[in-house]
Amino acid sequence: MTAEPLERSLDHDPLTRPGLPPDDLPLDLRTARESDLPELRRLDEEVFQDFAYPGFLLRQLFDMYEEHFLVLDDGTGRLRGYVLAATRTLGRDSWILGLCVTPDRRRHGLGRELMREVLSRLRRDGIQVVRLTVEPANLAAIFLYRSLGFRPEEPDGGLRPDYFGPGVHRQIMRLDLAPDRGLP
Repeated sequence: MTAEPLERSLDHDPLTRPGLPPDDLPLDLRTARESDLPELRRLDEEVFQDFAYPGFLLRQLFDMYEEHFLVLDDGTGRLRGYVLAATRTLGRDSWILGLCVTPDRRRHGLGRELMREVLSRLRRDGIQVVRLTVEPANLAAIFLYRSLGFRPEEPDGGLRPDYFGPGVHRQIMRLDLAPDRGLP
């Protein structure tokens, strides 16, 4: 289920807008490398804070899902975002385990670009259903996922009280991938 990664530079509109400081341009969307692990841990802690993955788990997720672990590299040694999808060995299901963009790079379409690329790779690999969880109050993330075709997974509009423990609620969203069709 692996193929050559689609390495590419994000130096086109709308992801890089005129007038941004030079240190904001360009970003390289690529498959994560083993050498990225310390920077991935820093990035995960910066964005997710108390909910960040422990370093050992990031390492194991990288080892298991490398072809679906994508990063945004600014060329200076700092990563500005990532997306991670986990697939089952048997079956056609996948879960998005993480999507993040550093606060200084949000609202430039980077989360959408990461998601579009990982969904394209999942489709190419024969995945038919993609799920993710989102904090129910995170309206920006919910809007992004809905714009990509995700819908709440029933029952109860996808709401799962205490999903990650007491008081940590989540909404489960689902996308049915059609083979070889373009993304929204």
